[in-house]
Amino acid sequence: MSKEHEDAAGVSRDAVEEAPVAPVKDAAGAARAEKAAKPEGEKQAKGEKQQQKGEKQAKGEKQPQKGQKGQKGGDAAEPKAKAPVVKDPPGYKPRLKAMYLETIAKDLKEEFSYKSVMQIPKVAKIVVSIGLGEAIENKKLLDSAMGEMAQITGRKPVKTKARKSIATFKVRKDMDVGAMVTLRGNVMYEFLDRLVNVAMPRIKDFRGVNPNAFDGHGNYSLGVTEQIIFPEIDYDKIERVSGMNIAVVTTAKTDQEARSLLARLGMPFRK
Repeated sequence: MSKEHEDAAGVSRDAVEEAPVAPVKDAAGAARAEKAAKPEGEKQAKGEKQQQKGEKQAKGEKQPQKGQKGQKGGDAAEPKAKAPVVKDPPGYKPRLKAMYLETIAKDLKEEFSYKSVMQIPKVAKIVVSIGLGEAIENKKLLDSAMGEMAQITGRKPVKTKARKSIATFKVRKDMDVGAMVTLRGNVMYEFLDRLVNVAMPRIKDFRGVNPNAFDGHGNYSLGVTEQIIFPEIDYDKIERVSGMNIAVVTTAKTDQEARSLLARLGMPFRK
């Protein structure tokens, strides 16, 4: 080989050695690079969403919450208007209450020789109730009875439910089978006054109430067979003639004390 050829071959080897080697990318390497790039993009997107939420919370924006009772579309429900409470005039006392405070309490203290005024018995409450088994088939009867009780007592009654199921009477537990209302304060004395002096004299062939209908703890119970004895009831507008139970609860410890109290209040006991 000539000298010229040797010099040319050496130059070509040096050029090959000094030339930069380009990186070789195969198909597997490209796929791995794409997978590594995807999580970074997802993380950036999540970071942007969290940043937007934080900005909304900082501005005080609240998202509507679903499932909240009384709200539709995230708007707060307006409070329901309550019925106005009817109060008695200042200084008003029913007739029987004034009679009890002025005369009856003093007479009872002398009769039973009480040492303290707190021992004198008094009427604590009156419970008026009605039971309607026929209301299972006809609910209008119960609604009518509740309206009549509201007219008689001046207070809205509540429905009473069955405590257990009775297959013989086709009654299931928690069925509406009656109504009741509890009277206290001035309304109690007014109802007792109307019952004794207005309603009972209208009973046909009335000869007085049973003097032995006490429970042994000073509480008295009586039954009314017809609700039409009360002047508040219009006979032409009632669904049916029905009775009611009236329980007078007192603070007396014995039946004798309770009998003396009710007799002085005007209860017409049978002799």
